[in-house]
Amino acid sequence: MLGAMSPRRSLSALLGGVAVIAAGLLLLAPRCGEERGPKAPAVNPTPSAAEPDTSAVTELPAAPRASAAPQPPWTPRRMAKFDMHMHIDPDVAVPAREFLESFGIGGGVNLSGGTPGEGLEETIAAAHATNGYFVVFVNINFAGIGQPGWADREVAQLEKAKKMGAKGVKIAKNLGLRVAFADGRRVPVDDPVLDPLFDAMGRLHLPLAIHIGDPKAFFDPMGPNNERMEELASAPSWSFADRSKFPTWEALYGEFEERVKRSARTTIIGVHFGNAPEEPDRVQRMLDTYPNLYVDTAARVPELGRKPAEVRRVILSHADHVLFGTDVQLGRGMLILGAGPSRGHTRADVEHFFSSSWEFFETPHKGFAHPTPIQGNWTIDGIDLPPEILEKIYHKNAERLLGLPATPLPKPTPAAEH
Repeated sequence: MLGAMSPRRSLSALLGGVAVIAAGLLLLAPRCGEERGPKAPAVNPTPSAAEPDTSAVTELPAAPRASAAPQPPWTPRRMAKFDMHMHIDPDVAVPAREFLESFGIGGGVNLSGGTPGEGLEETIAAAHATNGYFVVFVNINFAGIGQPGWADREVAQLEKAKKMGAKGVKIAKNLGLRVAFADGRRVPVDDPVLDPLFDAMGRLHLPLAIHIGDPKAFFDPMGPNNERMEELASAPSWSFADRSKFPTWEALYGEFEERVKRSARTTIIGVHFGNAPEEPDRVQRMLDTYPNLYVDTAARVPELGRKPAEVRRVILSHADHVLFGTDVQLGRGMLILGAGPSRGHTRADVEHFFSSSWEFFETPHKGFAHPTPIQGNWTIDGIDLPPEILEKIYHKNAERLLGLPATPLPKPTPAAEH
């Protein structure tokens, strides 16, 4: 039985009492899009915890922040919340549970499970130590893709992971951007070499959470006219503007749609609002067309809040296929709130991250500060979802999809009251 821990104590325990943490210091939990797994040859890199070059940040003048409008007093609804999109280092699973519970999260998916023989055993054991608070998705090892035996090896790994207790699969954005065949050719998301894996996921009833591409601005040239320049400056390797190395955003999304279409028997979760939060109409069309597609909301509230009417329409029309997520990443001495380099956070930062997320989903407020300042210098509007829709998005859809028991209600805490 886990004892109670205050938000301040749990944050301090996770960050070791360090008020400010340098970028990349003690990085254990992988960043979103960089799942745990064995190191692959350079020609076909699996994601790693490579440190972004943060020197560019100090060379840029600090931009003034968008001014948030005063908002009326409000109290977040006391509803169960299951987070479909987290990255948790097994070493901190128990304090991570206490920390997340103190901010109203009743359970969640650790997408950074690793693979059998390469971390999955430890991640599942850590999840068991939290009494099932975390469920685990297994990752794919792309080393050797296209070579004889690769597909059979990875299908066998999926079968083993299922028996071990994995509830799903996560594929990071390296597929489509950096995963390559032995001759250096990029592996498209819809390449037939992947068909045996996607077929196995459907057969094994393992839903796939897949990250394709990144914000559209990451595919535009870096510079003062790029609205995500602060984030790109903190991590220049996230720029995909070099057409000699990377496909266009549009081409990559076309591959994603073809994959969803081809793998109709596999449940596919397009993370980050279907991998196209800038285009709610496109996400609407995808959900209208492909009944095997779900979307999560992780790390995209700052973008979704720019088009509240369109996003609300999408969610209301496909309320059974939208999943709540944050993209919180936790490791020893490391906390990332949805996006940004590894850095220290105050309790006020964490409270704002969660409270502004609830504000987006639950209120009609306009012009308030979004959860993740590094993702853009603008304010957002809320979408004021009805209670019955919030219940589906916050936890019921995830429970149904993963076959989970009811998520517990959060305990009333000062962090949940405004």
